[in-house]
Amino acid sequence: MTHAQPGISTFLMFEGQAEEAMNFYISLFDRSEVTSIKRYGPGEAGAEGTVMHASFTIKGASFMCIDSHVKHGFSFTPSISLYVNCASEAELDTVFEQLSQGGNVLMPLGEYPFSRKFGWVADRFGVTWQLNLPDPE
Repeated sequence: MTHAQPGISTFLMFEGQAEEAMNFYISLFDRSEVTSIKRYGPGEAGAEGTVMHASFTIKGASFMCIDSHVKHGFSFTPSISLYVNCASEAELDTVFEQLSQGGNVLMPLGEYPFSRKFGWVADRFGVTWQLNLPDPE
């Protein structure tokens, strides 16, 4: 497995849903795309066709994901989440609605002492997102 450049990327480990999750995420945000994908082939450690390693961007930020072929006793937790400053209230509302479908709302959309509009949601894959509408500059 090679990595293009030194730096930090968020790494998401799934058990069979990496490609579905990645495609869902890039569909929600501008400046988002799959940049590489390598799948398990016949006779390799993971289920054939699942993601051995993929790279993608969300709003220009780098991410990687895999489908783990090893069953493990942990998954995603709200202790770490993806924090997104949305460009508009419309973007925040749309993304929150999409991520909430089949997921779990941790903090409903609303005004909070720290934000004019904010929501926190665990999506259907278990990844948690804090969505914020920053104050205008």
